[in-house]
Amino acid sequence: MSHLESQTAVLLIAHGSRRASANEDLVQLAQLVVERGPFQIVEVSYLELAEPTIETGGRACVSRGARRVLMLPYFLSAGVHVVTDLENHRQQLASDFPETEFVLCPHLGLHPLMAEIVLARLSEGRSSATGTE
Repeated sequence: MSHLESQTAVLLIAHGSRRASANEDLVQLAQLVVERGPFQIVEVSYLELAEPTIETGGRACVSRGARRVLMLPYFLSAGVHVVTDLENHRQQLASDFPETEFVLCPHLGLHPLMAEIVLARLSEGRSSATGTE
């Protein structure tokens, strides 16, 4: 791992929910990213309705030594949150921590692997509906 990679953090950003179990999905995803990827610093954050906030998550990345933070929107669509709100949060973090680079990555959206995920979920639904595995 290069020096830059060791100083690069991932900030996963989900919308947030009042249901704790819904927010827990992002925590589990963060654990998978640490286990499978090259990133040692991975934090979760929520746009609204849950803690930690995006600012808190960004601050946690910096306090853990990040000089670069890859902000990944865990969103399927490029709505107002992805297009405007998250960029505003990125700008605020960049202003608060000028020594750290904050990069807003593309949202999940229509990634080519999304079709495979949809087909897998449809297969699970079909198996469940017919009672077969």
